[in-house]
Amino acid sequence: MHDHAYGPSETGSVVLDLGGDTGALIVYTSPDLHGREIEISREEGGRVHSAVRERRVRDGSFHSAVYPDLPAGFYTVWWDEKTSAGTVSVHGGGIAEFVWPSSGFGAAG
Repeated sequence: MHDHAYGPSETGSVVLDLGGDTGALIVYTSPDLHGREIEISREEGGRVHSAVRERRVRDGSFHSAVYPDLPAGFYTVWWDEKTSAGTVSVHGGGIAEFVWPSSGFGAAG
């Protein structure tokens, strides 16, 4: 996992190509993960990552990593290189949502 110093994205700055067998995923996080890259993967594919950024919207702001243009299927969201934070199903034409677990997850071991 890597960290980056990205500024906030403004309303309308993220474009999602939805339809057919293509969907998208939004992973919601707390602000303390700003800049962290979160990886996801399908069982039959390699990992892809997206950085957590502040997303400014009309009613305020939130932090998330956005994965546009995903083929429909089940995805693993990775806590770190070896630990899964959970799974999520992405459907064609839709936006799947995943809430990042609270701090302390994966700390045992």
